[in-house]
Amino acid sequence: MDMKVLLVSALLGFISHVRAKTESNRCISANAKTCAECIQIGPQCAWCKDLDFESSRCDEKDSLEKAGCTLPGIENPRGFVSIDKNKSVTNREIDGKRNLRPEEIIQIQPQKLTLNLRSGEPQKFALTFKRAEDYPIDLYFLMDLSDSMQKNLENVKNLGNELAREMEHITSDLRIGFGSFLEKLVMPFILMTPKYLKNPCYPNDCSAPFSYKNVLNLTADGTLFSQEVSKQKTSGNLDSPEAGFDAIMQVAVCSEVIGWRNVTRLLVFSSDAGFHFAGDGKLGGIVRPNDGKCHLENNMYTMSHYFDYPTISQLVDTLSANNIQTIFAVTKEFQNLYQELSTLIPKSAVGILSDKSVIKLIIDAYNSLSSEVILENSKLPAGMSMSYISHCKNGVSEKGENGQKCSNISIGDQVTFDIEIMATSCPSTNKQETIKIKPQGFNEEVEIVLNFICECECRKDGIQNSPKCSGGNGTLECGICRCNKGRLGRLCECSQDEFLTDDLDASCRVNNGTDVCSKNGECVCGTCECKTRDNPEERYSGKFCECDNFSCDRSNNKLCGGHGRCECKKCICDANYTGSACDCPLDTSTCLASNNQICNGRGTCECGACKCTNIKFEGPTCEICQTCSKICRNHKDCVECIQFNTGSKKQTCGKECSAFNVTSVKTKEELPQQIDINHCKERDVDDCLFFFTYATKNDEKIYVHVALQKECPSAPDIIPIVAGVVAGIVLIGLALLLIWKLLMIIHDRREFAKFEKEKSNARWDTGDNPIYKSAVTTVVNPKYEGK
Repeated sequence: MDMKVLLVSALLGFISHVRAKTESNRCISANAKTCAECIQIGPQCAWCKDLDFESSRCDEKDSLEKAGCTLPGIENPRGFVSIDKNKSVTNREIDGKRNLRPEEIIQIQPQKLTLNLRSGEPQKFALTFKRAEDYPIDLYFLMDLSDSMQKNLENVKNLGNELAREMEHITSDLRIGFGSFLEKLVMPFILMTPKYLKNPCYPNDCSAPFSYKNVLNLTADGTLFSQEVSKQKTSGNLDSPEAGFDAIMQVAVCSEVIGWRNVTRLLVFSSDAGFHFAGDGKLGGIVRPNDGKCHLENNMYTMSHYFDYPTISQLVDTLSANNIQTIFAVTKEFQNLYQELSTLIPKSAVGILSDKSVIKLIIDAYNSLSSEVILENSKLPAGMSMSYISHCKNGVSEKGENGQKCSNISIGDQVTFDIEIMATSCPSTNKQETIKIKPQGFNEEVEIVLNFICECECRKDGIQNSPKCSGGNGTLECGICRCNKGRLGRLCECSQDEFLTDDLDASCRVNNGTDVCSKNGECVCGTCECKTRDNPEERYSGKFCECDNFSCDRSNNKLCGGHGRCECKKCICDANYTGSACDCPLDTSTCLASNNQICNGRGTCECGACKCTNIKFEGPTCEICQTCSKICRNHKDCVECIQFNTGSKKQTCGKECSAFNVTSVKTKEELPQQIDINHCKERDVDDCLFFFTYATKNDEKIYVHVALQKECPSAPDIIPIVAGVVAGIVLIGLALLLIWKLLMIIHDRREFAKFEKEKSNARWDTGDNPIYKSAVTTVVNPKYEGK
């Protein structure tokens, strides 16, 4: 017997293990119909393309092998990375090359990769960045020419040659340009009177107002720069903020006019005022958003009256797209304002414009910008994720947002970034995408071609009109049939004309949210064919194989408790049993009380046990009342008048208490102690406790047993109480007198001490009265000489 129990337990454990494994196996639970669907579930899923394979074709590789799939028959494509362009970063010390063209200098490696991605399988590669020596620089100086900038204009006039000399140790290929800006030529920014438009600084001499003008294209001639800047004059406008954003936008987008090369691009923005931004143009009636395009004619911005100022986000995108690094050279008053703006613009810096040389400010800002490498990527396709890990100087590694940058990079330093790209799903249309990664502020970029593995190679080897597919009614692909038009079914055995829908499985589901044939059968031409089980007595049934005769509730380890049969997962009980597992007998003999009533008439017999309907009663036959004190109070007066001839019903006892049958006993200990007897304890008119029990029978009589011996409270001892009260009154009186006497003594002593102090301070000696004035007035004649 014990051996049988162990075998059954082991079998049940094995079945539970297999079922749990199947439920946790995503490859099987996803119910993939094709090889493409299978491999897109996850990298752990593989497909068996063997023709005679009977188990689930989509499963983990090891499971397919164990199930009998041949190794060549397993389709399990893997992703990989291939490097298409991999030129080494420029190393002048090793290569010995100087004066290289900008396009010949390489700072990032590799330059192009191809990633073959399978859903859920990440691909990793490394990018190397090396800050090149003697890298060409284009620097454009954009200056606010409002009248308050006169002193700063003088400092810039000799900037060209001096800057080239100072930057010789950074680059030998420097080109410099110059532009200026003021304000939109509309009210209320500019006074639009002819006199003001001619000379807004009258009586001083200055140039006519303008929005933005390109004074000098980028050039390597520092002398020419100084000559052109020397010709410039300041101008005037009405409000403090300037049209700097208009000017920055035109400098960035007018690449051909400015002459930007594909090298390091620096924009030095110099001003002693704030800036207007999108929305401010409404003050002048300008409501059209800035279009972000070049509008320079004869080097002048011609659409300042037509387009509003750019938004900050427009500037950020435009500067980033054109690889322009911005240096804000502003006065100390506006340093905080431009510092906040700089936090929004990648690869930008802020310096204080003072009487000292502007060159040091530019060099310091350039070194700060170029010493930090920040990688950014173009927008990823849907269903893609990318992560970075940086390996910077001194072995420092960072993940997350910090994984995209390295700081304190000097000329010639080399850093590495590990990048991981993963596809979480296949794109619905384009199976190839291209993204780019580049360092902010640099012109170089890495092109990454993404190929998505969404199909199996075995599809290419499909056999059209294969005999395996019901005599040539489909193409045999990856071990399964892809049916020709008009044919349906696993082996294309059904004709579409016989069905209203192409989805045969729809006829084999209870509704759209359920499994085909309830996972208990196979859908053949729209009809469920139920599986068979190892035990011939156990079987599935129903239109959708939704029923079985072995999944009903069990009692005492027996199906339907051994008192019924299992039909469609529900027990059909025998005549004398009920319940979900037929475990409740209909026999009521177990519910009979001592009075031969079912549950004492206070409940119903359910499943062979009493269920009390009166909440006051409990017990096997509803005989116990734990809360019957109210009934005791109701019976008290009748018991008291019948037994003791006292109480409120003394005069009407015979009439109102005729239903009581009272029997007396001497003490409360002699009262009946049966389970169905209710015990009571009440007080009479003399405040004495008397005890009685009551019970009811079929004759509607109330049978009472009363204890003749009462429990009366003892009378109090009056003398000690009176003596205690008198003593308390006397003691309280004495205490009050003592407190009064003590307070009077304290008061008298304080008054006497006060008197003594005043007496010692008194002074009785005589002296001059300070308020006395003599009645005699003496007058002296100033002319009298005593003669």
